[in-house]
Amino acid sequence: MIFSQNFTTRWHDTDARRRVRPTQLLVYMQETSNSHLESLDCNLDRLRDEKNLAFILSKTRLAINTPLYAYENITVKTWTCESRGYAFSRFYEIVRGEEVIATADTTWALVSLEDKQLCKVDSFDLGFSHDPPIDIGIPLRFRVPKTELMELLGERRIVYSDLDYNMHMNNTRYADMLCDFIPYNETEYISGISLSYLHEAVLGDTVKVYRYSDNKKYGFRTVNQSGIVCLEAEILLK
Repeated sequence: MIFSQNFTTRWHDTDARRRVRPTQLLVYMQETSNSHLESLDCNLDRLRDEKNLAFILSKTRLAINTPLYAYENITVKTWTCESRGYAFSRFYEIVRGEEVIATADTTWALVSLEDKQLCKVDSFDLGFSHDPPIDIGIPLRFRVPKTELMELLGERRIVYSDLDYNMHMNNTRYADMLCDFIPYNETEYISGISLSYLHEAVLGDTVKVYRYSDNKKYGFRTVNQSGIVCLEAEILLK
């Protein structure tokens, strides 16, 4: 079943062009899925505190069709699709009236915090009723070159304002971080972001940010001080 939630965009969610930042689109989407879980009596905090389980995001693909501005009324829709193995699939759509602003698909895993083991989709009845997937128009996979073939742009320390309840960088924060590492005049033309979360970036980590560019797109890799890849990503431009 599709679950919907209404929002009014905020001035503080916008950038220097008064456009809602990609990170905030992801925030609206994930707040809606949190409310969806709450409606199924599957509150995220209780899931963690009472059952010692947590949803961990593995992949996100966000397609942006047209900009949003401050104080606009939007509806965010989310639904789950039939899933197998260890991967939970969830889709999103942001609409302004009848206009589709953005779509996204995500892949999640349910993790036991006690032993860090993944739980199979059918291990728990979370109350989801599934709907069909949609094609958001972004390639399912992308390839990032070897690190030595990429440009090292700088470092980024993981600090208090990045953290969520799991004590690592919240997945929605990455879009802002990557946008900080592309030319400002090109941020206006972002049409899609693909994020592959490979390892947690925790408080106190410093990650090196590597980038390559190729035909209207940027690829990224972040590597922590232990040499572990935390994120691979791609930003598409119109």
